[in-house]
Amino acid sequence: MSPRTAYRTCPFCEATCGLELTLDGDRVTRVRGDDDDVHSHGFLCPKATGVQALHDDPDRLRTPLVGGRPASWEEALAAVDDGLSRVLEAGGRDAVAVYLGNPSAHNLESMIYAPVMLKALGSRNLYSASTVDQRPKEVSSGLMFGAGLSVPVPDVDRCDHLLILGANPLASNGSLLTAPDMRGRLRAIRERGGKVVVFDPRRSRTAEEASEHHFIRPGTDALLLFALAHVLYAEGLTAPGRLAGLCAGLEEIEPLAAPFTPEAVAPACGIPAPEIRRVARELAGAQRAAVYGRIGTCTQEFGTLASWLVDVLNVLTGNLDRPGGAMFTRAAAGSRTAHDGDGRGRGVRLGRWRSRVRGLDETYGELPVACLAEEIDTPGEGQVRALITLAGNPALSTPNSGRLARALESLDFMVSVDIYVNETTRHADVILPGASPLEKPHYDLALYQLAVRNVANYSPPPLAPADGRPEWRTLLALAAIVAGQGPDADLGALDDMVAQEVARRQTSDPASPLSGQDPSALLDACPADRRGPERILDVMLRAGPHDLTLDALLAAPHGIDLGPLEPRLPGVLRTPSGKVELAPAPIVADVERLRAALARPVNGQVVLIGRRHLRSNNSWMHNLEPLVKGKDRCTMHVHPSDAARFELEDGAPARVSSAAGTVEVPVEVTEDVMAGVVSIPHGWGHDVDGVEMRVASAHAGTNSNVLADETLVDPLSGNAVLNGIPVELAPVRAAEPAPA
Repeated sequence: MSPRTAYRTCPFCEATCGLELTLDGDRVTRVRGDDDDVHSHGFLCPKATGVQALHDDPDRLRTPLVGGRPASWEEALAAVDDGLSRVLEAGGRDAVAVYLGNPSAHNLESMIYAPVMLKALGSRNLYSASTVDQRPKEVSSGLMFGAGLSVPVPDVDRCDHLLILGANPLASNGSLLTAPDMRGRLRAIRERGGKVVVFDPRRSRTAEEASEHHFIRPGTDALLLFALAHVLYAEGLTAPGRLAGLCAGLEEIEPLAAPFTPEAVAPACGIPAPEIRRVARELAGAQRAAVYGRIGTCTQEFGTLASWLVDVLNVLTGNLDRPGGAMFTRAAAGSRTAHDGDGRGRGVRLGRWRSRVRGLDETYGELPVACLAEEIDTPGEGQVRALITLAGNPALSTPNSGRLARALESLDFMVSVDIYVNETTRHADVILPGASPLEKPHYDLALYQLAVRNVANYSPPPLAPADGRPEWRTLLALAAIVAGQGPDADLGALDDMVAQEVARRQTSDPASPLSGQDPSALLDACPADRRGPERILDVMLRAGPHDLTLDALLAAPHGIDLGPLEPRLPGVLRTPSGKVELAPAPIVADVERLRAALARPVNGQVVLIGRRHLRSNNSWMHNLEPLVKGKDRCTMHVHPSDAARFELEDGAPARVSSAAGTVEVPVEVTEDVMAGVVSIPHGWGHDVDGVEMRVASAHAGTNSNVLADETLVDPLSGNAVLNGIPVELAPVRAAEPAPA
């Protein structure tokens, strides 16, 4: 068989880079960037080299496991039916919880069919990686603009001044910002005479590329942002322009910002007041500017306030919804706001129910994952007794992960759809293997809603599933089981029902040109032999704003460029007022909590932050040799002054303790971290019994989430507080025993 070429979109992060793969049979012999990809133009980061390693990985599951032993699909689904049915009968719908992992957002099949399973289950105990990552931005965006994914993204390709807080896009390749080659894009800003300003407790790769970098004390981003707003008002620099007539509540911002003078916030932030004033003036004076905050601004106690203030500043400077500012993408498929209306809608409803134990609010149909462990290990009516996980590893990625691991051991039943026996799935009674990325279709339904340019790219699977079973059928089988149809349900008929419902929703959107049309006609327009996710995607594309079909994307293997971002206000809005809600009541009510933080003393306490590396966005990547080779990256960054203060030596182990737990980790002394701050990367800790990931176990690292306190959340979003955790440091003496 002669070699062949296949074009794919990389599934390893949010950048959606195009790959050119050379295949010899079922082996990938070369991976390079697709020079003709309309979005990435040949750019490639090191993660892409893991595509073949993942496909060939002998640890990757290819056969269902029941009780840890290989089983047939029939036996596995029968075991799932038996286990879940027993729990549902005894405890009701809420007795079964679901956790959706980060890779689900990169998986077309999961994006389409996981919601089908969730609806069939009808449990209020739904959790996902979003509440350890991005929920504050979704909450602030929903309250301001009417939809959780109506997130303004910086138009970096036309921007002259970019202010970045708590983000490291050179490592993440963008986050809530789908943008390949962020290094090149940031350099282009500087080359055209613009400026990139970074606020981060660590001198990250992004900070090194910036025009200037400021160390900021973790958890104080909202204070800084309010101080910048204060300066804009105090010096007459606000210039919302046309946005003034498109916003409700604009007049409320100035009195809210009044207490947050640069002099008031400087001691807490660690940034001198004159510098705050200069940054505000330069932001206001730039011709085309954008403020962008990401994971560091979300994973803190004031995450929603910080996320909101990012967009408040974009409004006050007149940079929301204009070229070179912060703009809204118009996605080709999957977006609730693809078609512009009159701006009016239902908005978002949050807090429709609360968690059983702690009373934390629901957001977008989910409860905060910080309360999952207590919902399992606290007896009483409504206790979670079974768990379904989809492509997730919450035993590593959630706060106080030690407690969650113990809780998982106590479940009556657990089923996981995953490619590995990892720290979480080792507790599962049944594991249903997911497919390799080379064995499934790819279209980024979620990520193209956050892209810096309107693009669409579909990748058919270059290889058939090894066992002939596509992943979407596994998800439909789970939906049938929780709906009471058993393990032998007619999945084809169920898929027809799903397609009909998608077509109904697409034709019921009052802003759509297809509004009121017969859903069956939309389905009939698709090729008769098209089934599964491809049919659903085709329906969405046909009903979308760009007059596309799946056949058009199949004929364009490098993707289709749909043009730069364009102003969309007020049409993109879905708020009851039809305007940008600049001062949502829940957010305004939380400002007093932030104001109280001004009085906190900064007394030499050390706090912990996470960090991300380009090669390890998710824990499963640690089992791919090309992505973990080289020097140990799971170290604790410590400033030289703190190393001296606590008698820590470079390369030697340190003991790190918090209110939640204690870990040991190698020390890396560096001036790239702020004094009073230490940094440990997330997603490590592969040294527990039962994990079947040989490469990861050989590079085990330290699980920093052992130190995170699950009782600490941002109250508006329920997002876990993973940054700014108070810790105590001590050297590990040779004679001292390791922590239990």
